[in-house]
Amino acid sequence: MLIDQYNRVHDYLRISLTDNCNLRCFYCMPEEDYAFMPNKQLMQKEEIVSIATLFVQQGVKKIRLTGGEPLVRKDAAEIIQALGKLGVELTITTNATRIHLFIDDLKNAGVKSINISLDTLKQEKFQLLTRRDQFNIVKDNIDLLLKNDFRVKVNMVVVKGMNEMEILDFIEWTKYIPIQIRLIEFMPFDGNKWNSDKLVTLQEMLELIGGKYTITAAENEPNDTSKRYKVDGHIGSFAIISTMSAPFCSTCNRIRLTADGKIKNCLFSSSETDLLTPFRAGADILPFIQQSIASKHKELGGQFSKEFEKIDTNELHNRSMIAIGG
Repeated sequence: MLIDQYNRVHDYLRISLTDNCNLRCFYCMPEEDYAFMPNKQLMQKEEIVSIATLFVQQGVKKIRLTGGEPLVRKDAAEIIQALGKLGVELTITTNATRIHLFIDDLKNAGVKSINISLDTLKQEKFQLLTRRDQFNIVKDNIDLLLKNDFRVKVNMVVVKGMNEMEILDFIEWTKYIPIQIRLIEFMPFDGNKWNSDKLVTLQEMLELIGGKYTITAAENEPNDTSKRYKVDGHIGSFAIISTMSAPFCSTCNRIRLTADGKIKNCLFSSSETDLLTPFRAGADILPFIQQSIASKHKELGGQFSKEFEKIDTNELHNRSMIAIGG
């Protein structure tokens, strides 16, 4: 097992397949003309499968594929099929613009749950936020997933002044549709112009939703990053990821592997451990993995405290979200 100095067992691996994306969401990408990694810098399919297999041998029970947008990678289907044979829970986070091309691959690999990134239910605003006209494709593909019996979670990054007024629209969506809306507090990353004035907190979201709906807390799963809730009379549900106002670091079980083969032992860690270079050199990379997990900070990558109002983004050292893999 992979255990850190605070006795947290790490059994959930998030693998970024690429830093490339076909959308341009501002909170994820620093600019439109982003310099994506060259292919030779990325982990190749065989390398991804071999490294993932090593993690599974060390007790990893769940693998999530992320990006960028993982489904823009040319060999994404082959990677999904190969990882589906490892005997662990396999899932994916996607913007859903290409889901219709991969339905059979996802089914055949045993994927049952999919997270969709969607920050607005308005077509015009979608184009403004993503700089792409893909809203109808995303909505159609969410319907397609539901028709094919996938469990669907919709991730909405809530930013004050941008989309917080749509929170109730997303909650209303769950009335007759069996989806889970996950409201995510806006987090600071390189180039995303974060400041505390743009943050809508867990408490503020609950007060807004509770002003219209009767809500009750639902049971959370072990190691959940989200706090789950049910709305009376709704088929679906919602959850809130309160990274900034109420962190969940004490039960963190996540390991992140970037598209260029580097471990980030926390979403906010400033340091990374290169696995791909020694792997390509034929070295045993298990000691590198163990050391990375052992050196994990107690909370928030050791970069800031829970007092989010005092965060100075100029002092943070991290990649942009698209280069981390979420």
